[in-house]
Amino acid sequence: MLVSRRLTGARARAPLLASLLEAWCRQGRTTSSYSAFSEPSHVRALVYGNHGDPAKVIQLKNLELTAVEGSDVHVKMLAAPINPSDINMIQGNYGLLPKLPAVGGNEGVGQVIAVGSSVSGLKPGDWVIPANAGLGTWRTEAVFSEEALIGVPKDIPLQSAATLGVNPCTAYRMLVDFEQLQPGDSVIQNASNSGVGQAVIQIASALGLKTINVIRDRPDIKKLTDRLKDLGADYVLTEEELRMPETKNIFKDLPLPRLALNCVGGKSSTELLRHLAPGGTMVTYGGMAKQPVTASVSMLIFKDLKLRGFWLSQWKKNHSPDEFKELILFLCNLIRQGQLTAPAWSGIPLQDYQQALEASMKPFVSSKQILTM
Repeated sequence: MLVSRRLTGARARAPLLASLLEAWCRQGRTTSSYSAFSEPSHVRALVYGNHGDPAKVIQLKNLELTAVEGSDVHVKMLAAPINPSDINMIQGNYGLLPKLPAVGGNEGVGQVIAVGSSVSGLKPGDWVIPANAGLGTWRTEAVFSEEALIGVPKDIPLQSAATLGVNPCTAYRMLVDFEQLQPGDSVIQNASNSGVGQAVIQIASALGLKTINVIRDRPDIKKLTDRLKDLGADYVLTEEELRMPETKNIFKDLPLPRLALNCVGGKSSTELLRHLAPGGTMVTYGGMAKQPVTASVSMLIFKDLKLRGFWLSQWKKNHSPDEFKELILFLCNLIRQGQLTAPAWSGIPLQDYQQALEASMKPFVSSKQILTM
C-alpha cells in the first residue's frame, strides 16, 4: 500500500543545476538533427588502464566513436554519479571487473542521438540508463548495443534518472525480498545517509514501514538528522546512541525490527543484530568499515537470526530483463508521486573529475557527486 503524501522541506526544492540541465536537454531535443551516421568531433571519457587509487589511475582521454550499425544506439551522456562500487571497481576490489583499459562509471542517464536499423525499442530523444554494471558511463558520448540500455521516462528529474539504476533498486529489493513485512513493521539500518540509506527511508515510508536509522556522529549531526527526517525517517540515532540502554524505549512505540540492512560491518553490524527481533534477518550489502560481520553463537541459536547478503548484479542474473524494467518503472512512479527523490548531490563538470573523486572518498560527505557532461 503506497502512501500518497508529498514530502516537504529539502525534498521539495529542485536544485538550480538540475533545472539548467533539464532546460539544456530540452533545447538539445528541439534543435538537434538525428542521424545514424552523424558523429561528434571528439568524445571525452574517464579511462583507467590499471587498477589502483582512482585519483592516480583515472585519466581524461579522447576516444573515437564507433559507427552506428544494426542494433547500436548512439547515446549522449547527460549525468553520471560516482558510487562506492565505481571506486571499488577501479581499485580492483569488486565482484565484477571489466576488461582493461575501461571507462569508469556504472550508472547514469543519457539521451539517444541515433539508432541503428535493427533497433525497435528506442528512438532519438529517449532517455536511457544502463541495464547492467560495467557499461562505462563517465564519458560524453558512446555507442552501445540496444540490449545494454533501458529506456526511462523523461518526466522525472534528471538527477533522479541518473541515480535510479543502483541504489533505489537495491533498497527496494532488500525491503521486499527477505522478510514479508507489513505496514507498521520496522526496519533498522546503518549508513543511513548513504544513497541506499536515503532510498530505504523513502521507499519504506511509501510502503508504510517505520525506519530506525543509524549514522556516525559528526559536527553537523543535527543538520543531517533533520534532513533524514525530512525524507521520512522515523528515528535517527548515532552509533553511540544505539548502544545506550535508553534505546530500548523506542520499541515501546513500535515492534522490534525483523529486518536489518548492513552496509558497514564490524561493531556496527553486531549492534544491528542485537536489536533484531527473534527470527529476524540482517542483509549485508556493503562493508564500509572493512571489518567482518560478527554474530555470537547465542544470536544464531537462541534468537534464530539469519545472515544474508545482497548484490544487485546477482539479482539481475537471476531475473529477466523485463523484471528489472518493471522495477525501474515502479520506482519512477514513486518519483512522480513525490515519494522518492535523488540523494543529496553536487554536480561536477566532467573535466573537474579529480575534485569529484576526492569528494566522493572523503568521510562524512553525504552529497552524491554527479558528473555532468
